[in-house]
Amino acid sequence: MTVTFKPLPPPAGAGGEPGLWAYLRRCYDALRGIQAGKLNCTTTVTLAASATTTLLNDPRIGPASVILFMPMTAHAATAAGGLHVSARAAGSATFTHTNTADVDKTFGVIIIG
Repeated sequence: MTVTFKPLPPPAGAGGEPGLWAYLRRCYDALRGIQAGKLNCTTTVTLAASATTTLLNDPRIGPASVILFMPMTAHAATAAGGLHVSARAAGSATFTHTNTADVDKTFGVIIIG
């Protein structure tokens, strides 16, 4: 699992006007990225082989997050019908799925909220 988002730091308090302009530029770049579909809300997960649950740890997950899946392999597409989010907490989610020996059940994941 990789976390691909880059958080926006708070503005530099002692940077003066040049620091403010640099911060505003980063805000502008972030907003332009959002308009281009770069929402920093995606990751990947590979379901555990020979198990019925897989844990995803990600700081963007919260108790009310919506988590969506996109199969990225043929085995993932087969497993998608039995896949659901069985628990969510701050920083992690548990996925319940069918127990198969396949090691390549890889999904793209979107985390919202």
